[in-house]
Amino acid sequence: MAIFETLADPVRRHLLELLAQGERTSGELAASARDRFGISQPATSQHLKVLRDTELVLVRVDGPRRIYAVNTPALDELHAWLAQFHDQFAQPLDALGTELARGKRQRRRSGPDRRPGEAAKGA
Repeated sequence: MAIFETLADPVRRHLLELLAQGERTSGELAASARDRFGISQPATSQHLKVLRDTELVLVRVDGPRRIYAVNTPALDELHAWLAQFHDQFAQPLDALGTELARGKRQRRRSGPDRRPGEAAKGA
């Protein structure tokens, strides 16, 4: 899936995370990428192009500025795709959580000086 290839890059993930907070100009995005990753404005523009090509972001022109925003329907599609895996792991993970809690209870009952399964002194 091209979206995962796009999101594999830390610069593009950073740009998308910024846009998740609201619209940003290309200048704001380039400044943030420069500060965090030390990359130039043209390099940031290439990352924004990849995000546009995979339709994760939208761009609109406002005079001389380009304003970017998250393309929410594209992320909804990604979320729906990922949801099929969540259901497969939900029950086993719930069972694991139950077993971990059970182990903690048993350790509390056995006390700090006793091994699990060892009877309490004086009992």
